[in-house]
Amino acid sequence: MEGSVLARIAAIVFVAIAITAAVVEMGRDEAGQATRPATPLMQEVDPLRAEQLRCQELGEAAASDPNCLAVWAETRDRFLGRDRTGGE
Repeated sequence: MEGSVLARIAAIVFVAIAITAAVVEMGRDEAGQATRPATPLMQEVDPLRAEQLRCQELGEAAASDPNCLAVWAETRDRFLGRDRTGGE
């Protein structure tokens, strides 16, 4: 390769790195931390999530709790996209 071709490739790589660094820097706030979208003030409370947290706090006892077993079944069905109403 000729020197001019290598110089052009080096210039292109330098510009690509500079653009990438500029984009990353624009995504940060003044303290240098990555910015996160604001969370809504009023979040809907999911009763299933509240029960999952309760079962998590129970620890090993949750394995024998019928309510926790039902919560886990509902969670699994939601994850797998199953209809628990028997419509499928």
